[in-house]
Amino acid sequence: MTDTNERSQDTPESVDPGGEDAGVNHSDDDSSARPNRRTGEDPSSTEPVTDGRSEQVDGGDPPLPDSETDEKPPESRIDEMLREESSEEKGPSRGLFDDLLSGEPIFEKKEVLRPSYTPRKLPHREDQINNMATILVSALRGDTPSNILIYGKTGTGKTASAKFVSEELESTSKKYEVPCEVEYINCEVTDTQYRVLAQLANKFIEKNRSRIDETIDEYESLRERAREDSSALADTEFDSVEEVDERIDSLESERDSFNEVPMTGWPTDRVYNSFFDAVDYRERVVVIMLDEIDKLVEKSGDDTLYNLSRMNSELERSRVSIMGISNDLKFTDFLDPRVNSSLGEEEIVFPPYDANQLRDILEARADIAFKDGALTEEVIPLCAAFAAQEHGDARRALDLLRTAGELAERDNTNNVEEDHVREAQEKIEIDRVVEVVRTLPQQSKLVLFAIILLEKQGVHNINTGEVYNIYKRLCEELDTDVLTQRRVTDLISELDMLGIVNAVVVSKGRYGRTKEISLSVPLEETEAVLLSDSRLGDIEDVQPFVQARFDN
Repeated sequence: MTDTNERSQDTPESVDPGGEDAGVNHSDDDSSARPNRRTGEDPSSTEPVTDGRSEQVDGGDPPLPDSETDEKPPESRIDEMLREESSEEKGPSRGLFDDLLSGEPIFEKKEVLRPSYTPRKLPHREDQINNMATILVSALRGDTPSNILIYGKTGTGKTASAKFVSEELESTSKKYEVPCEVEYINCEVTDTQYRVLAQLANKFIEKNRSRIDETIDEYESLRERAREDSSALADTEFDSVEEVDERIDSLESERDSFNEVPMTGWPTDRVYNSFFDAVDYRERVVVIMLDEIDKLVEKSGDDTLYNLSRMNSELERSRVSIMGISNDLKFTDFLDPRVNSSLGEEEIVFPPYDANQLRDILEARADIAFKDGALTEEVIPLCAAFAAQEHGDARRALDLLRTAGELAERDNTNNVEEDHVREAQEKIEIDRVVEVVRTLPQQSKLVLFAIILLEKQGVHNINTGEVYNIYKRLCEELDTDVLTQRRVTDLISELDMLGIVNAVVVSKGRYGRTKEISLSVPLEETEAVLLSDSRLGDIEDVQPFVQARFDN
C-alpha cells in the first residue's frame, strides 16, 4: 500500500489504488515520498494530496507543472533545465584579448617607427648620402672604393643612410651585372677580432656554397641533355659528357672544402685564412660595414682594422673596402698611425638634427605609421622638441612617437594626444636609466648602491667620504676588492657624466672642498635594477651598514 501511494504522488495523473503505475514519470525525483518536513504528514496516508504540487520542499524539486502543461513533450522540460544550467554556469564570453582588440587600431604600420627600418627617403641627409654614393660608385666600375669613416652622435641618421646607400649599391650592381656585395657587422655585439672574422667568413662561405650549388645544377641539367643529344655540348666549353662529370666532381670538392668557422676554438690565424680564401674565391668588390667600430677598437684594439685594411695587397680576384660608423669622433686617436692613414681615407660627419628637421622626419614616418587623423596637432612638434633637447636624436624622437601611440592604444582612445607624449617621455627616461644602470661595471654599481642607501636613510648633501664608508662595507659583504677613495671619486664623476647622480664641488672654507652628491634618477626603480644583479642580490640585509655609518 505504501509503494502504491509513493508512486501516486509522483504521477501527474490520478491512479486507481491498487492499479498499475502506467502514468508514472520516472525522470522525476522520488523525494516527495518521504514525510513532508514542513507538515509532518505521512505520505502513506490515503487522503488525496492537494498542496504537495504547489509547495516546493527545501532542497527538493521545483513545483510540478499544471495539467495544461502536462502534455509538453519530454524534451521541452529537458531544454528548460539545460537553459537554466547554462545561465547559471555561464562565464565571461569574451577572451583575454577581446577587449584589447575591440578598439580601432591607431597604427597602420608600426615598424616604420623602429630604428631597424630603412626608409626610402631620408630628409636632411641628401648631402651625406650623395657623398657616400660618389665614393662607392667606383665599385660598380670594378675598382676598389676608398675606405670611409662616418661620424656623428646617436640618432643622426648614420646607420640608416649607410644602409640605404648599400642597398642601392647592391641593387644597381645586379642591374649592371657587376659583382658587388655589402656585409654589415654590428661591432657592439660582435666585438672581438675572432668573432668579426668568423662571422664574415661564414657569410662568404655560405654565399660560395650557394653559388657552387647553382652551377652544379646547371651542369647536371647540361649533362642530362647531352646524354640524350650530344649536340647540346656544341656551344659549351665541354667536348664530352665525361668532362662535364669531371667538372661537377671538382665543384663538389670545392664546395666541401669550405668548412664553417666555429664561433670559438680556432686560432685567429686560421679564422683569418678561412675568411681570406672565402672572399677571394671569385671576382667581386666587397664593402664591409662596421657599425659602432669604436666598440671593436675599445674591446680588441686595432688588429682587425689593420688586417682588413691591408687585405687588398694580397687578394687576387676580389677587392675589399671598409665603411666604419662611430659615435666617437676621437676614437681614431687611439689607432696605430698606419691603420689610421689607410682607414680614414674619406670622412663624412653627420651633424645633429634641429627641432624643425626632426619634425619633418616625424611627419614623413607618421604618414606611413599611423591611421589618418590619429595624431592631434601638438604631438609631432612636442616629440621633436623633446628630442631636440637630447642632442637632435631622431631615434629618440621616433621612440617617443611610437611609445605615445602604444600608450594611446592601451587607453582605448582613437587619438594620440599631448598627454600621451609626456607620459611616453617619462617612461623612456626610466627605461634609459634602467639600461644604463644595468650595464654599469660592478664597482660602479656598488658606489651607486652606497649612494642609494644613504638617500634612503634621509641623508642630504652626501659627501664622498660617507659614500666610501658604505662602499667599503658592501665590498666586505660581497668579498670583493676595495678600490681607493680616489678611484671611487672618479667613479662618482663618471656616474655624474651619465646623469645618474649630481655631484657638485662645494667649498667648506678652511676645511677644504668636497663633493656633495645627490641621486638624479628615480630611487626605487634604480635600486630594483641594482638588486636584480645576482651579486648585489645576495646582500641579505644592508641596513646594518647604513646604521654603522651613523654610529661612526
